[in-house]
Amino acid sequence: MDDLGHTISLCPVCCRRITAYRQQEQETVFLVKECPEHGRFRTPIWRGEPSFAGWQRSKIPSTLQHPLTTVEHGCPFDCGLCPAHGQHTCTALLEVTSRCNLACPVCFADAGADPAPDLSLAQIEAMFETVLAASGVCNIQLSGGEPTVRDDLADIIRLGRRKGFTFIQLNTNGLRLAADPTYAASLKEAGLSSVFLQFDGVSSRAHQSLRGRDLCGIKERAINHCAVAGLGVVLVATLVPGVNTEEIYAIISYGVSQAPTVRGVHFQPISYFGRYPHAGPADSKRITLPEVIQCIARQSGGMIDARYFAPPGCEHALCSFHGMFLVEESGRLTSINSGSSCCDGNRSGFLPTARAGREQSVRTTARQWSLPMAAVTAKQGAAADATVQDDFDRFLARARTHTFSISAMAFQDVWNLDLERLRGCCIHVATPDNRLIPFCAYNLTSASGRSLYPRRVETCG
Repeated sequence: MDDLGHTISLCPVCCRRITAYRQQEQETVFLVKECPEHGRFRTPIWRGEPSFAGWQRSKIPSTLQHPLTTVEHGCPFDCGLCPAHGQHTCTALLEVTSRCNLACPVCFADAGADPAPDLSLAQIEAMFETVLAASGVCNIQLSGGEPTVRDDLADIIRLGRRKGFTFIQLNTNGLRLAADPTYAASLKEAGLSSVFLQFDGVSSRAHQSLRGRDLCGIKERAINHCAVAGLGVVLVATLVPGVNTEEIYAIISYGVSQAPTVRGVHFQPISYFGRYPHAGPADSKRITLPEVIQCIARQSGGMIDARYFAPPGCEHALCSFHGMFLVEESGRLTSINSGSSCCDGNRSGFLPTARAGREQSVRTTARQWSLPMAAVTAKQGAAADATVQDDFDRFLARARTHTFSISAMAFQDVWNLDLERLRGCCIHVATPDNRLIPFCAYNLTSASGRSLYPRRVETCG
């Protein structure tokens, strides 16, 4: 067994800070830690190729100009963000409601369980201002709960645009978008840029297992209504081994068939916080980032090569992967980034800064996940492309409308929490008490379901 270094983590039972070790056994890397009171815990964090060592990317941390909290108890207990945090906000989440119109068996936010009153527009305005004060203009995601249960969602979008945020995305299950053909257009008119659509598979079984009902037809209607409104859509799949992991390429293929409205697919391997089947996170119930890449390559019959995917330039390398593709007229995907990171200084002889990766990520995400104006007038564009004789010109015309992203993000739970990764987090939740909390810390729950940070009344520890 090879020792790959140590970090700090938490005990899953009492949430005290404890030393953790990364240990490799054959092709699997485990995070191993031991609490003096509650014993030893061993969780797989990386399985197979690309190799753990080869995937790592170092960068110079970027300290915050305006920290909102001080360091008193140490990471992760001082989030807000504190001066020890090493990355600015790339995407700020605003949870505008804790109400929901679904009761999903799996839910990061445990939404709909004894929901609190909705935040007022004044409170939401203060949250926008908190983001601006701490990190400046970044990408915004309106989340919950289910944001579309608020009848004033368009007002919230307009408020964010007035504050200077140019990319605002809606995180939604799509029920209201599907039910009302005019709803997507009203959100687009208010300034919405993109829809982050829950989409866990192409089979009724996947939806039944994760969401409690068959949503296949609802998802398609939601996408169609977004297409009419000119809204870009990202399909977001929570991956659970044995439930929908054999549908990974089928999800990609469905997204490609809906291009250019569907701008990409984003996979989220299940993390054990919030609401989930409490049988416990057995090793067999986890899927790691390299396994997702392997599934894509295998299920695509090799058409999508594992080498097409790269580590992130913004967050910690172990948090995500991304690949950019062109959807050809035949429907085939052609890689257009060849597995290079947007900020890959390790291969070019210099060490990049976290801030540079953040700036690149903000621009790239906003551009890719929004529907280009050329795609809104797709029929006219197709007619124009037919007159282009030069292959390179035809490629450029196609690339203006039919780029497609495939990405994944592995959120951390209390069993696999690595505070080195957490300090590099760029996805922060804005809270009503004027703080920004890294997503994984905000959602973290102990083995018994106690929370580390507000949204719930209890406190972990």
